[in-house]
Amino acid sequence: MRHRKSGRKLSRPASQRRSMLRGMVSALITHGRIQSTDAKVKELRRIAERIITLGKRGDLAARRLAARTVQEEGALRKLFSDLGPRYKDRPGGYTRIHKIGDRLGDKAPLSVIELVDYEPGETAKTEK
Repeated sequence: MRHRKSGRKLSRPASQRRSMLRGMVSALITHGRIQSTDAKVKELRRIAERIITLGKRGDLAARRLAARTVQEEGALRKLFSDLGPRYKDRPGGYTRIHKIGDRLGDKAPLSVIELVDYEPGETAKTEK
Protein backbone atom coordinates (compact mmCIF):
# COMPACT_ATOMS: atom_id res chain seq x y z
CA MET A 1 0.00 0.00 0.00
CA ARG A 2 1.19 3.52 -0.79
CA HIS A 3 -0.39 5.33 2.13
CA ARG A 4 1.22 8.71 2.83
CA LYS A 5 3.91 8.30 0.17
CA SER A 6 4.18 11.42 -1.97
CA GLY A 7 6.13 12.18 -5.11
CA ARG A 8 6.95 10.32 -8.28
CA LYS A 9 9.99 8.08 -8.70
CA LEU A 10 10.45 8.98 -12.40
CA SER A 11 12.27 5.66 -13.01
CA ARG A 12 15.46 6.94 -11.36
CA PRO A 13 17.38 6.36 -8.13
CA ALA A 14 16.84 9.04 -5.49
CA SER A 15 20.18 10.79 -6.07
CA GLN A 16 19.65 11.07 -9.84
CA ARG A 17 16.07 12.22 -9.37
CA ARG A 18 17.11 14.91 -6.87
CA SER A 19 19.92 16.12 -9.14
CA MET A 20 17.65 16.26 -12.20
CA LEU A 21 14.97 18.24 -10.37
CA ARG A 22 17.57 20.68 -8.99
CA GLY A 23 18.76 21.36 -12.51
CA MET A 24 15.22 21.78 -13.77
CA VAL A 25 14.36 24.26 -11.00
CA SER A 26 17.46 26.30 -11.83
CA ALA A 27 16.56 26.24 -15.53
CA LEU A 28 12.98 27.32 -14.80
CA ILE A 29 14.17 30.25 -12.69
CA THR A 30 16.79 31.25 -15.25
CA HIS A 31 14.71 30.91 -18.42
CA GLY A 32 11.16 31.31 -17.11
CA ARG A 33 9.89 28.42 -19.21
CA ILE A 34 10.99 24.83 -19.90
CA GLN A 35 9.58 21.81 -21.72
CA SER A 36 9.60 18.24 -20.42
CA THR A 37 7.35 15.22 -19.89
CA ASP A 38 4.13 15.56 -17.90
CA ALA A 39 5.35 13.58 -14.89
CA LYS A 40 8.60 15.56 -14.58
CA VAL A 41 6.80 18.88 -14.96
CA LYS A 42 4.22 18.02 -12.31
CA GLU A 43 6.95 16.98 -9.88
CA LEU A 44 8.95 20.09 -10.72
CA ARG A 45 5.96 22.33 -9.93
CA ARG A 46 5.94 21.13 -6.29
CA ILE A 47 9.57 22.09 -5.78
CA ALA A 48 9.48 25.35 -7.77
CA GLU A 49 6.50 26.71 -5.83
CA ARG A 50 8.31 26.13 -2.51
CA ILE A 51 11.53 27.72 -3.77
CA ILE A 52 9.75 30.84 -5.06
CA THR A 53 8.00 31.17 -1.69
CA LEU A 54 11.45 31.18 -0.07
CA GLY A 55 12.44 33.91 -2.53
CA LYS A 56 9.49 35.98 -1.31
CA ARG A 57 10.70 35.74 2.29
CA GLY A 58 14.10 37.06 1.30
CA ASP A 59 15.90 36.63 4.64
CA LEU A 60 19.22 34.85 5.19
CA ALA A 61 17.63 31.62 6.39
CA ALA A 62 15.41 31.46 3.29
CA ARG A 63 18.45 32.14 1.06
CA ARG A 64 20.34 29.26 2.68
CA LEU A 65 17.38 26.89 2.35
CA ALA A 66 16.95 27.83 -1.31
CA ALA A 67 20.69 27.43 -1.96
CA ARG A 68 20.34 23.74 -1.07
CA THR A 69 18.19 23.24 -4.14
CA VAL A 70 19.18 26.07 -6.51
CA GLN A 71 22.91 25.59 -6.81
CA GLU A 72 23.53 27.98 -9.73
CA GLU A 73 24.60 31.39 -8.47
CA GLY A 74 22.85 33.34 -11.26
CA ALA A 75 19.55 31.56 -10.71
CA LEU A 76 19.74 32.10 -6.95
CA ARG A 77 20.47 35.79 -7.46
CA LYS A 78 17.53 36.12 -9.86
CA LEU A 79 15.25 34.29 -7.41
CA PHE A 80 15.87 36.77 -4.61
CA SER A 81 16.32 39.98 -6.61
CA ASP A 82 13.64 39.58 -9.32
CA LEU A 83 11.15 36.80 -8.61
CA GLY A 84 10.74 37.35 -4.86
CA PRO A 85 9.69 41.01 -5.16
CA ARG A 86 7.64 40.29 -8.32
CA TYR A 87 5.45 37.72 -6.54
CA LYS A 88 5.36 39.51 -3.15
CA ASP A 89 1.58 40.03 -3.21
CA ARG A 90 0.72 36.70 -4.85
CA PRO A 91 -0.37 34.01 -2.33
CA GLY A 92 0.83 31.08 -4.46
CA GLY A 93 0.40 29.57 -7.90
CA TYR A 94 3.54 30.97 -9.49
CA THR A 95 3.72 28.42 -12.31
CA ARG A 96 1.46 27.35 -15.15
CA ILE A 97 1.49 24.03 -17.04
CA HIS A 98 0.44 23.69 -20.69
CA LYS A 99 0.13 20.25 -22.30
CA ILE A 100 1.61 20.35 -25.80
CA GLY A 101 1.04 16.84 -27.15
CA ASP A 102 3.17 13.74 -27.52
CA ARG A 103 6.88 13.38 -28.31
CA LEU A 104 7.51 11.93 -31.77
CA GLY A 105 10.01 9.25 -30.74
CA ASP A 106 8.20 7.46 -27.92
CA LYS A 107 4.78 9.15 -27.66
CA ALA A 108 5.59 10.44 -24.17
CA PRO A 109 3.16 13.22 -23.20
CA LEU A 110 4.96 16.59 -23.18
CA SER A 111 4.18 19.75 -21.23
CA VAL A 112 5.58 23.23 -20.85
CA ILE A 113 5.92 24.75 -17.39
CA GLU A 114 6.33 28.50 -17.18
CA LEU A 115 6.21 31.25 -14.62
CA VAL A 116 2.82 32.96 -14.53
CA ASP A 117 3.98 36.31 -15.91
CA TYR A 118 6.57 34.85 -18.30
CA GLU A 119 7.55 36.97 -21.28
CA PRO A 120 9.79 35.59 -24.06
CA GLY A 121 13.36 36.84 -24.01
CA GLU A 122 13.53 36.95 -20.21
CA THR A 123 16.80 35.37 -18.99
CA ALA A 124 19.11 35.77 -16.04
CA LYS A 125 21.91 38.30 -16.30
CA THR A 126 25.18 36.62 -15.50
CA GLU A 127 27.71 38.89 -13.89
CA LYS A 128 31.38 38.02 -13.66
